[in-house]
Amino acid sequence: MAVRVGIIGSHGLEQLLGLSGRLETHTLETPFGPHAGPLISGELDGVSVVYVPRHGAGHVFNATRAPYRANLFAMKQLGVTHVLATGTVGSLQEHLPPLQLVVPDQVIDRTYRRPCTFYDDLAVHVELGSPFCGTLRQVLSNAAASSGAVVATEATYVCVEGPSLSTRAESLLYRQLGADLVGMTAMPEARLAREAELHYALVALPTDYDSWQPLPPGQEHEALLARLSHNVQAVTAKGAALIRRALPRIAEAPSACRCDSALALALWTERSRIPDEVRSRLRPLLGRYLPPNVV
Repeated sequence: MAVRVGIIGSHGLEQLLGLSGRLETHTLETPFGPHAGPLISGELDGVSVVYVPRHGAGHVFNATRAPYRANLFAMKQLGVTHVLATGTVGSLQEHLPPLQLVVPDQVIDRTYRRPCTFYDDLAVHVELGSPFCGTLRQVLSNAAASSGAVVATEATYVCVEGPSLSTRAESLLYRQLGADLVGMTAMPEARLAREAELHYALVALPTDYDSWQPLPPGQEHEALLARLSHNVQAVTAKGAALIRRALPRIAEAPSACRCDSALALALWTERSRIPDEVRSRLRPLLGRYLPPNVV
């Protein structure tokens, strides 16, 4: 199967990645409504890529309202096989300082207002013990090592609903839970990627120490916000550079995971009870598992 890499990030990441030249834009219909904005496809370092801003142009969707299902479904329609995502986070641990990139291996889902599955009409139970693709995580780790970049590759990301940032009590609780990072976008994105049989990894971009660490005495709120804005730009640029280094390695990476066959044992609904309308609507996801004569 030809490799095509989807890239999900905040608005502006495409400029940092250097997406230019012969690009196409795509606006697709999905069963889950519009995706966040036009998908941009082209080649980057010889690799076929598709980019979508998670929150739309101008960051118009907050983390709760971002169209995660439509974004990933549209990528699947365009033949995407792997997804590299970025997202800003707060660090819950001193050994993960702001501006150090992190490729998490675990996630705790504390969201509660978001549609979290493609399969509202079926019983589909994907395995999620390792929520991020091990193959892609290794590619990112190798790409970082080859350039001398410091990237942490073991961390637990706690995904909160938002849109407000954590209270100090909540932040301290997440530390007690053993979490290393706190953010708002890893879920349901990682789960949906597994349901779509996409290899998915996240480059987490720490901008601050969240609220568990009190401000230094005399630190003014305006100065904190200015530093945060600077850190967002700096760490996003580092994340884009890591993705650029990783892209050419993806096609050659030996796959030791089963992300691309995650539905093989996950579809529990009897095939005979799946309505034709559902088969047709979800064909990009389920087509390979349903008899050709009824799809």
